[in-house]
Amino acid sequence: MSALPPIWGAGLWMLGTITSFALMSVSGRELSTDLSTIQILFWRSFVGFWIILVLVHWAGWATVKTDNLKVHVGRNLAHFAAQFCWFYAIATIALAEVTALEFMTPIWTALMAALLLGESLSRFRMAAIAFGLIGTLVILRPGFTNVELGTMAALGASVGYAVGMTTARFLALRETVLPILFYMLVLQMPLALILALILDDWKWPPADKSFWVLLVGVSGMSAHFCINRAVKLAEAAAVSILGFLRLPAMILVGYIAYGEEPEMWLIVGSVLIIFGLYLNIWDSRAREG
Repeated sequence: MSALPPIWGAGLWMLGTITSFALMSVSGRELSTDLSTIQILFWRSFVGFWIILVLVHWAGWATVKTDNLKVHVGRNLAHFAAQFCWFYAIATIALAEVTALEFMTPIWTALMAALLLGESLSRFRMAAIAFGLIGTLVILRPGFTNVELGTMAALGASVGYAVGMTTARFLALRETVLPILFYMLVLQMPLALILALILDDWKWPPADKSFWVLLVGVSGMSAHFCINRAVKLAEAAAVSILGFLRLPAMILVGYIAYGEEPEMWLIVGSVLIIFGLYLNIWDSRAREG
């Protein structure tokens, strides 16, 4: 029995990522009625910190030793900014729109991976990116809709996530998932706390939101665990394009949880994006074969 091709293994991990992001999106929106964006970021990191602390204690502190501390710091500053933009966006615009705008991430990721990691841009991969971009433009219809602050925040998140994806690939080839997650939480939790205390009037989450606080932290951890496993199996650009599957998932979540009915343009754009996904998988298998 032949082993599962790496791109399909990466795809399975990305399904875990998609599920985690869907749960984190709902959690973030539920918490946004009582907490500011920066406070949501703190609680996300706070819950994840205690989970990673247990895992590191169990595995041994030697497992988080790193020779790439500067890369961890740079990655997490970019990721923190992206998370801030993302949580702000999901609180102000439709979930499907946030996800669609994030599909600029594969474009930035592919370019950064080519420049920084030496990954190649084949014709099929470029076509996959093009279909994803066209699908996103069909959904947004620039020039026909007003550009909101939440829209700009989602676009900003796409740039930050691209930096995070590219540097995650760099680190995943040199370290295990555990130190990547450990430094993410150790660096981001105090940063979020300091900013929350300086910029906001501190509020404790209401008791009836405890479940959402726990879920935003757990799903944030699982999302990054899955995505770091994915980039260990396949190139950063390929994994990033696999994230196009998030759009139909978020359309469903937005409809079920918040009654956000998908427009025709959203469906047409999703079809184009999924075709781009198929081209990406075909190209990745050709490279492996």
